[in-house]
Amino acid sequence: MFIFNVKVNGNKLGKALLAILIIIILIVTGIVCYNLFTKSRFKTNDVYNKNVVYELSPQNYANVLQTVHNNIDDYVGQKIKFSGYIYRIFDFTEKQFVLARDMIVSSDFQTVVVGFLCECDNAKDFADNSWVQVTGTIIKGDYHGDMPIVKITDIKSVDKPSSDEY
Repeated sequence: MFIFNVKVNGNKLGKALLAILIIIILIVTGIVCYNLFTKSRFKTNDVYNKNVVYELSPQNYANVLQTVHNNIDDYVGQKIKFSGYIYRIFDFTEKQFVLARDMIVSSDFQTVVVGFLCECDNAKDFADNSWVQVTGTIIKGDYHGDMPIVKITDIKSVDKPSSDEY
């Protein structure tokens, strides 16, 4: 019979456990960093089906707007539906307007106008600041550089939403 005596030194056991814990933390940190830097937070090609019309809500409007502007090529051909008010500036063509929403940018409720540039053959039939709902397809256009443009296929007037949704 063979007897093997093991004397456990608390100091060595503590160092071994600490080393194992550090290795586990490094592995988890490596995996998280890999996922952050190699994958987009919004997986556009897997999540969105370009044959489906996605409806934007006031809650996700700003996030979708930013994501589409940052990844134009991933969203070309995507059909969307949303509402907002018509906003024009001096250098738009007769067929162009921004379908806008107001975004609060500070704690004292200062707002800025944000929205998608839209193109529509009958855009001049709708007055500035009138509320409309549009359905259209995102295309890549040029307005002072690459810009996502919503090519409108359907536009209709709607009532201004309540203040909590606006």
